Amino acid sequence: MDDKTRMWLLCLSILVIMGGCLNLKQPRNRVHHYTLEYGSPQIRDLKPIPVSLQVERFSVAPIYNTNRIIYREGPFKRDEYFYHKWRANPGDMVTDFLRRDMRNSDLFEAVLPYDSNVRVSCALEGSVDEFVEWDGPEGWKAVLTVTVALMSNNEPDVSRQVLFQKSYRTEKPLSEKNPQALARAMSQAMREISTAIIKDVYSALAK
Repeated sequence: MDDKTRMWLLCLSILVIMGGCLNLKQPRNRVHHYTLEYGSPQIRDLKPIPVSLQVERFSVAPIYNTNRIIYREGPFKRDEYFYHKWRANPGDMVTDFLRRDMRNSDLFEAVLPYDSNVRVSCALEGSVDEFVEWDGPEGWKAVLTVTVALMSNNEPDVSRQVLFQKSYRTEKPLSEKNPQALARAMSQAMREISTAIIKDVYSALAK
C-alpha cells in the first residue's frame, strides 16, 4: 500500500468519525403525539334503561382521515403539522371516547364496541365531519363536528330503522397557540359533544 492510498484511507476514516459525531450531537427532530384526555361526563337525574347498543366505528371526512394534525389559516386552505400528530385517527378517537363515556354513564344495560358479535337492540353510527385547528385573526380554536344516527336492529321496516339523526358542532378557544393547547381544547369539545349525544340517545331509547 503506497503513501497516497494510506493518506486517502486516513482521510476517509476521519470523515466517517466526524459524521458519526455530528449525528450524535444533532438528533433528528422528534415527532410529538397527542390524544384527547378528559373525565367522562356525569349525567345525573336519569334512570338507567334496559337497552343495549353497539357503537359502530365512525367514518371520517377525507381531509381529516389522517393522524396528522390539520389546521386552517385562511379560506380554502388546509395544511398539516409535520412534527405533531394525533396518536390515533380522529374517527377512532371519537368512537372510543364516546363509547367509553356512554358506558361510564351507567344509563344503558350494555355499550359494546363495533367488533362485538353480541346481538344488541340498537346501533349508533356516525362520522367525524370536522376535526381541525382553526386559525384566524381573532384567535385560534378547536373545531369538532360529529354526525350520528341511532339505528334500530329490531325494526323490519327499513324506513323506520333510523330512530334519530343529528349533527353536533362546537368550537373551543385555544389558551395558547400550540398543538398541546389544541389537544386540550379538542378534549373539551369532545366532552361537550359526547354529553349531548348521550342525552339524545337516552331520550330516543327511553320513549
